[in-house]
Amino acid sequence: MTQPVLEMRNVSKTFGSVKALTNVQLTLYPGEVHALMGENGAGKSTLMKALSGAYRPDPGAEILIDGLPVDIVDPISSRQAGVSIIYQELALSPNLTVAQNIYLGREISRTGLLDKAAMVRSVEPVLQRLGASFTGETTVGTLTIANQQLVEIARAIHADSRILIMDEPTTALSSRETDGLFSMIRQLRSEGLAIVYISHRMNEVYELADRVSVLRDGTYVGTLERDQLSPDAIVRMMVGRELSSLYTKTNTGDKSDAPVVLDVNNISDGKHVKGCSLTLRAGEVVGLAGLVGAGRSELAQTIYGARSRTAGSMTLGGKPFAPTSPQQAIDRQLAYLTEDRRGDGLFLDMSCQDNINTGVLRPDARWGGVLNLAKARVRAIDAIQSLSVRVPSETFPVGGLSGGNQQKVLLSRWLQIKPKVLILDEPTRGVDIGAKSEIYKIIDSLAQSGVAILVISSELSEVIGIADRILVMREGLISGEVGGNTGIAPTQENIMAFATGVDLPAAA
Repeated sequence: MTQPVLEMRNVSKTFGSVKALTNVQLTLYPGEVHALMGENGAGKSTLMKALSGAYRPDPGAEILIDGLPVDIVDPISSRQAGVSIIYQELALSPNLTVAQNIYLGREISRTGLLDKAAMVRSVEPVLQRLGASFTGETTVGTLTIANQQLVEIARAIHADSRILIMDEPTTALSSRETDGLFSMIRQLRSEGLAIVYISHRMNEVYELADRVSVLRDGTYVGTLERDQLSPDAIVRMMVGRELSSLYTKTNTGDKSDAPVVLDVNNISDGKHVKGCSLTLRAGEVVGLAGLVGAGRSELAQTIYGARSRTAGSMTLGGKPFAPTSPQQAIDRQLAYLTEDRRGDGLFLDMSCQDNINTGVLRPDARWGGVLNLAKARVRAIDAIQSLSVRVPSETFPVGGLSGGNQQKVLLSRWLQIKPKVLILDEPTRGVDIGAKSEIYKIIDSLAQSGVAILVISSELSEVIGIADRILVMREGLISGEVGGNTGIAPTQENIMAFATGVDLPAAA
């Protein structure tokens, strides 16, 4: 049997009185993609930081590379042992060239001066091997996120790393860039590189992983071989319950007689949205599915007033609704939760309190614009408690929270306007299984209170699990509807048939 390239045994890590890891183990073989999964706080990052030298594990831990014990005391000793890590937030210097970034910390110099030409010559074979469209002389700050990620990979290969850790590498990538990254990972695997892949996205794990190890509450639960992988098996290991129990939909029943809250009639944006019509009723959860590029987010943004509407009409609460800005939609109690919470939704350096109160600054202001801070604090504390946001205090910077808690803070902001219509664009993207379950409960509770909800999601199991009915988009149009009173079962096969333009399965 092939000797493992890495063995981590009895790895524990204590921070004060908190036990972050307890006797965790991990075995990695050459030429495999090994997915490491678990909820936020399960210990994945702590374990990888012990391997990358950012943390020193507690006494008794063993780390073996090629069967020999190594003493990893800092990031330098980790790199010398052949380990490289690519964090979700890339660690590059944007003002330096590609070659300078690859050589950072081990530069070539002659007579005290950097030999830039030698470094460029040295990195070119690696860049060519990876199929890079840029050179060693390119300034990193001019590259896309996907190409910057390629620089990180090139740095690991150039340093002769044998173990590559990738932490949520597709978070900021488009679908096409993700496909390119997956091709690169497969190439590296075929060349014998051992890859630890951390992701919350089940579909990525199924596509790439040879094996999956799961952590829960800082302990090792187990490892699944590829032929053992299934959604139920992984979720059961991660959270201790079945996949079906994650979805909450107690607000069941026929909604067809409920009042129409939002009526959208044949709207277009002149480019991505090409004449779409839909209705949302009070207390109804409607899913919006479709392939990437179908126009789902663009439709939501047009309704919200973030994109110009070139044709069609809308009513909200029975009255004409024609927002030319998001503020006008917010004033009418229609809210849109963006799919990019970090880029377009949250103010990461600001406190949870400030983020929660951003949507109600005007009604809170007194005496010509002075904010009522006492009222804002009470509102933030109530929101944090109501949505079970795990945060030290309301003054804690939102950028320091986990993905799931950031999403709940953003959702809390929109709940302050007491929305009649809530549009949620990929509401569980980048959050762990446990946080997903909590968000589903929040959606169900809002629907019970009479809020009309439109949920855009790329996870078909998600929209099937929580929606009363599902609209499907293709090429800027709503191409079909499943569930509800349509007589068409809300199955993945039927949704994909509408999304791709093929005939419905015969059994539908």
